[in-house]
Amino acid sequence: MRGYDVVVVGGGVVGLSAAWRAVRGGLSVAVVDPDPGAGASHAAAGMLAPVSEVTYTEEPLLRLGLASLERWPSFRDELQEESGVDIDYRAEGTLEVAYGPDDMAYLEDLAAFEETLGLPVERLTGRECRKLEPMLSPSVRGGLLAAGDAWVNPRRVMRALLAAFERAGGTLVRDRVAELVVDGDEARGVRLASGEERTADRVVIAAGSWSASLAPGLPVRPVKGQILRLRGPKDFLSRCVRGKVHGSPAYLVPRGDGEITLGATVEELGFDDRVTAGGVYELLRDARELVPGITELELAETTVGFRPGTPDNLPLIGPAVARGVIAATGHHRGGVLLAPVTADAVTAFLTGGDVPDAVRSCDPERGLR
Repeated sequence: MRGYDVVVVGGGVVGLSAAWRAVRGGLSVAVVDPDPGAGASHAAAGMLAPVSEVTYTEEPLLRLGLASLERWPSFRDELQEESGVDIDYRAEGTLEVAYGPDDMAYLEDLAAFEETLGLPVERLTGRECRKLEPMLSPSVRGGLLAAGDAWVNPRRVMRALLAAFERAGGTLVRDRVAELVVDGDEARGVRLASGEERTADRVVIAAGSWSASLAPGLPVRPVKGQILRLRGPKDFLSRCVRGKVHGSPAYLVPRGDGEITLGATVEELGFDDRVTAGGVYELLRDARELVPGITELELAETTVGFRPGTPDNLPLIGPAVARGVIAATGHHRGGVLLAPVTADAVTAFLTGGDVPDAVRSCDPERGLR
């Protein structure tokens, strides 16, 4: 039995970000995960795009995303300095394009909605879109440029977080948490699959789609996503390209090394980890309509990840389930984007600091069940 100030359950981007910040705040922290960075964070595209991902019913999520995007440059600088890892942060914006007339009508409505929120988007003709991204199809009718959006390579972010956390003095426990240890109504730590206990004053549940198995009061479910990685020339695309093709969404995210991340399906199939022929076909079909040249690229990898979804698509951040337990889960599509603001909030809950205002809508006790 070994004791810490904090045990963080889950070594994804959210859990490690919170743990790293907590260690830097002077706390003794252990992160427990059998394979850190191998879950949804490994499959993620890494878009930092609250503007281009805005929807009509999710304004609290937009405010949360904008607050986290504002934190990302300093988060990046500190993480790269303390880890020595270049996370391939890029800020050329997101170009959202439309293929058919119905897709264009959707973008026009979206632009009008974004303008009512004061979001910085620029309407573009099809020709203007192709001037920015020459690989776009001649059939693209128009688009929107969200110049403030950014993106990172999430796999590099995970390597950087692991290095920074351990260099700062954190402890990484490569094991599975079997259960929370609770005394009355207060958490005392965790019991590992090996039978060993790790005691702690507080436990952070950041286990993504598996969070509900440890804390049944958290309404988190897995949302399956199939994602592809292609390989081509480094200048194939210069920014993130998102699009609607006959109503179906698609995105392409370029990396500095020539990789293109293409995704992603959204499937309510539980923990079904199969890569399916239909999923791969649909992703390639829709992306080819927007960027025909992808058919010449190497198909380097197919991956399945499980996004941790909640009933209202807002994450669960704050005290939950039992005294001493803090939830940091349910980030769905936005784990990478929301990691900095979540880390700040978790650290504030742990140390009695000021919780970011945008996080207040993410109270785990907000009555989702």
